[in-house]
Amino acid sequence: MDGSDHPGPLTPAALGITGPLGERATLVHFSSAFCRPCAATRRILAQVAAMVPGTVHVEIDAESHLETVRALRITATPTVLVLDAAGRVVRRAAGLPRKADVIAALGAALAGGTGGPTDA
Repeated sequence: MDGSDHPGPLTPAALGITGPLGERATLVHFSSAFCRPCAATRRILAQVAAMVPGTVHVEIDAESHLETVRALRITATPTVLVLDAAGRVVRRAAGLPRKADVIAALGAALAGGTGGPTDA
């Protein structure tokens, strides 16, 4: 998972969602109806979010949120953004993530995004 160059914090309105972001971190999952790896990604992110209090998993249908997809330069599904408590993107990855990589990226978000971008 690598960092993002998105200029500022994301809000529920910017993501086109109605629910709140996590108090400590948010796992944002862009998916599509015919994306086979998206189901596995959904399970992994839900498991990791359940392990860490104050963390939520938000799934966004890329096809229904094209403006957001373009603004964030989402080019494939699944794509996962890891947001810190302030809504800043601290990591992003496209493709089916490994659970260990999601946990490591979440750790960076909880630590305030320190440590710089890393590849997954």
